[in-house]
Amino acid sequence: MRLFTVRQASEQLGVGYSTFKRWVHAGLVRTTRTAGGHHRVSDAEVERLSALERPDQPGQKERPTPLAGVALVELSARNRLPGFVEEVRVDGLLAQVRVRVGDARLTAVITADAVRALKLRKGDDVVAIIKSTEVMIAREAGVATVEPSSTTVQRKRRSR
Repeated sequence: MRLFTVRQASEQLGVGYSTFKRWVHAGLVRTTRTAGGHHRVSDAEVERLSALERPDQPGQKERPTPLAGVALVELSARNRLPGFVEEVRVDGLLAQVRVRVGDARLTAVITADAVRALKLRKGDDVVAIIKSTEVMIAREAGVATVEPSSTTVQRKRRSR
C-alpha cells in the first residue's frame, strides 16, 4: 500500500489542495496519521475518491464530489454583506460579479468555475464576504433561487 501526502493526493485527483484539506478535516477522506500528526492518504482511498468523480459506465450520471451539496453553515469571516447580483461577466477562467449592497456596489473577481458552481445569475440574493483584501461570494443555506416574474417587485436603480 502506497501512502500519499495530502498535496500529492489532491494533485492525483485534480482537486485544489485547500479543498482536499477541507475534505480531510470534515472526515470525508480516510487518512492515517504520521508520528508527527500529518495526514497520509492511501492509494486505495485515492482510487475510491477518483471513482466518485468519474462515472464508471458510459451514460451513467456523474456522482457528486464529497462536499457537493454541503450547505454553508459557518464561516470565520465577520464582514458579511447581504445583497443581490447586478451583473455577472465570465471571460475565460475568471468572472466579474457586481453585487448591490444597499446603495453601494461591490465587484468581486472570482473564478468562472465558482460562478458555475454557485449558479450565479443576475438578481440572485447573495452574501458578499469581505476578508482582509478579498471579497468572496456565497449563498446562504436554505435560500431558494426564485425566477423573476411579472409580479416581482423590481429593485430600484440608484441614479447618478
